[in-house]
Amino acid sequence: MTHLIKTAECPSLDSWLQDAKANPNAENVGMYLTHTGVVRKSAKAKVRYGEENTRDVQGMRFSYAEDKVNAVIAETMKMPGIYWLRVWLADGQLHLGDTIMLVQIGGDIRPRVIDALQYLVGRIKNECVKEEEIY
Repeated sequence: MTHLIKTAECPSLDSWLQDAKANPNAENVGMYLTHTGVVRKSAKAKVRYGEENTRDVQGMRFSYAEDKVNAVIAETMKMPGIYWLRVWLADGQLHLGDTIMLVQIGGDIRPRVIDALQYLVGRIKNECVKEEEIY
């Protein structure tokens, strides 16, 4: 199964959920979580670090290292109780409100799925992508 989906258009989370429920491992899954990251107007420096003297974001240039993303996905799939995972990442110039990232993860129990989602998204954001805010 391909975990990193490479399409120009943002895929449908509904179709992903249909695929997940049709997967042979679906009988082991008790919870699916999704993450949708979008381009926001507030600068990262303001919302993360409390810097007040920031300009509003107008857009973003976004890219990712596919090999690094695939490595993090592989590690996440080895976590206990995780049976389903899909990731889509934008590439190029984005505008306010555009989707940056979609993640869907399924596993046996809530704590494991929440931990895996947080692990995966954190690693992707911190190690695999390049985000350049445009002001």
